[in-house]
Amino acid sequence: MKLPPLTIGRFTAPVPLVQGGMSIRVSTSALAVPVAECGGIGTIGGSGVPVEELQADIRRAKSLTKGVIAVNIMFAMKNFYNLVMGSIEAGVDMIVTGAGFSRDIFKIGQDTNTPIVSIVSSPSFARLAEKLGAAAIVVEAKEAGGHLGTDVALRDLFPEIRKVVKKVPLIAAGGITNGFDMAEMMDKYGADGVQIATRFVLTKECSVDDRFKQAMLQAAPKDVTLIRSPVGLPGRALSTPFVQRMAAKVEMKAKECRWQCLKKCDHFYCISDRLQKACAGDLEDGLFFTGENVWKMKEILTVREVFEQFVSQAESVYKEPAPLPVR
Repeated sequence: MKLPPLTIGRFTAPVPLVQGGMSIRVSTSALAVPVAECGGIGTIGGSGVPVEELQADIRRAKSLTKGVIAVNIMFAMKNFYNLVMGSIEAGVDMIVTGAGFSRDIFKIGQDTNTPIVSIVSSPSFARLAEKLGAAAIVVEAKEAGGHLGTDVALRDLFPEIRKVVKKVPLIAAGGITNGFDMAEMMDKYGADGVQIATRFVLTKECSVDDRFKQAMLQAAPKDVTLIRSPVGLPGRALSTPFVQRMAAKVEMKAKECRWQCLKKCDHFYCISDRLQKACAGDLEDGLFFTGENVWKMKEILTVREVFEQFVSQAESVYKEPAPLPVR
C-alpha cells in the first residue's frame, strides 16, 4: 500500500520521512535540498553555527527546492532565540527543537506562522508540547545518535506517547535503518512518519569528510557507545580515541571556551571543537555522533537511492493502521 503524506502545519511532504538535523555542519543545504526534492523534509542542523551562516544556508536551500526545509536548533544553545528568529527571517519552513524544552518557542511560531516541531522523550513533555501548540512531535528514543533524553527503546517508548498525543502528527525516531522498520512504526505503532539521521550521513550528498563516513561503515556494535556531553545529557557516538581517552579520564579539561555556545556547559571539553573535528574527518580527536544501529549500514548511497529503498521496502509491507480510538 502507498505510504500517506505527512502534513505539519501548512506544509505537506509527499513522503512521510524526515531527515534528522545534525550539527555541526553535518546536515547542511547540500543534504537537506535533495531530501526535500525526493519528497521528504530536509533539515539543516542549526546549532553551533553563526546566525549569518545559517541564514545563508537556509536561503540557498529555499532557492534550490520547492520542497519542505526545516532547521533543527537545540534549546541548550545560548543564542537559541537569535538562531530561531534568524531562521524564520531567512524563510525556513519549520523549526525543530530539542535538548531542552522552550515554552516561548510556541508563541514565536504562532506569531510568525511557523510550525514548531518538538523532539521529546517522555509522555509528559509530549503532552505539554501538544498543549502549548506544537505542530508535530518527534519521539526520539535511546537508539538515536547524538544527545539523548531517555534510555528507553523506541518500541517501548512510542506506544506510551501515542496514548497521550492525539491532535498532531507523531514521528518516530531512533534506530530506524530501513523501510521495513518504517512500515512497522507506521502500521503497527501508529506513527505518522519517521525521522532518520545516521543513514543520511552515509550518502554521497552529505558534505562531511569521507573519513567520517568510512568510520561509520566500518563500525561494529561494540564500536558504538554512550558519552558524557558538556550539554548535560548523554550522547551516542563512535568509540574513537578521544572518546576512549575521556572514558579513561585522561582527557584534559579545555583551557578556554572559545565559542560560548551553551547556556550551561560542563566544560570538561569543548563539544563544538570536537564536533567540528569530526566533520573534518579527524578520527583521533573528533566526536562522531551516530545512531545505535549504524553497524547495519554497509554502503554509501545517494539520497534518492535511500528514498527509493525506504519507500519500496515500506510499501511492500505497509497496511493502513486502524483509526485511533476517540477519547
